[in-house]
Amino acid sequence: MTSTINWGILAPGRIAHKFANDLNLVKNARLHAVASRSLERAQDFAKKYGANHAFGSYEELAGCPDLDVVYVASPHSGHMEHSIFLLENKIPVLCEKPLAINSKQVHKIVSAARANDTFLMEAIWTRFIPVFDKIIEMVGSGMIGELNTIRADFGFKANFDPAGRVFDLALGGGSLLDVGLYPVYAATQFFGKPEEVKAVAIKGSTGTDDSCAMLLRYAGNKLAILDSSVVNLTDTVAVLHGEKGNIHIHGRFHEGERATVSIFGKKEQEIYLPKTGHGYSHEILAVNDCLVRGKKECEKLPLDFSIFMMQNLDAVRKEAGIFYPDFD
Repeated sequence: MTSTINWGILAPGRIAHKFANDLNLVKNARLHAVASRSLERAQDFAKKYGANHAFGSYEELAGCPDLDVVYVASPHSGHMEHSIFLLENKIPVLCEKPLAINSKQVHKIVSAARANDTFLMEAIWTRFIPVFDKIIEMVGSGMIGELNTIRADFGFKANFDPAGRVFDLALGGGSLLDVGLYPVYAATQFFGKPEEVKAVAIKGSTGTDDSCAMLLRYAGNKLAILDSSVVNLTDTVAVLHGEKGNIHIHGRFHEGERATVSIFGKKEQEIYLPKTGHGYSHEILAVNDCLVRGKKECEKLPLDFSIFMMQNLDAVRKEAGIFYPDFD
């Protein structure tokens, strides 16, 4: 594989535009191909971001010459089908979060990647954002002592569209899988598997969860207090409470650039680590590095972690009564 990685994008929607913008900021990456169910849409996207190839079907993308990896940006409901299709064609995949709708689907995607000896990673870009990466390092060093409690939220006020991705059960809509995943990711990153899960969801007229509140208890009486919403605009911050101090990741924490470290009895320390572009470039660099080194998964975000996190999300959904009839 050459040092310049040729990327493809499957499903050029809103997030794909941000991703493509950041892709053009990475020196050893370029947008090579884009595929949509609308050829005109693919051509417009390709022209805007300088891609060499545009396809009017996802199937055509698999036959694109010199394609190194594909970013799957379709709605949640399509992640399993589209990722497995690419993996079975030996095409590495970066799949937008969540990797799938439930654990059963995640296992199928991971099994396809391993059976075909092909790279796969879930696009939890938060893991690679400089501030979050630094905080993981600080917590691991014991700077704030043993971590006891995590508080994290993510809420935004979406324009209501019953057929849109956010409010459509058939597309895996609702606050938990769309934005609640980020607070759950933070808790999973630092605490792992909960011993007890309490959760309550408020459902809207389409049956998706408009808001979800979660309380997770872990071994050693550690707590994660989390919530998500697509009808309320919240601070979207994360606070890590340790025995020696706290770390406050300022909003929006999942793509944050600032954090405040408060060690008890000492002067507060402000951290500022800017992200590049929209912030997707950091995960792009991580994938590029894995591909150049011939890795089949990323050490910072291994596939077993994605399996594990979806199990946690499944536990929350079960407790909160959030179901997707077409998938559960």
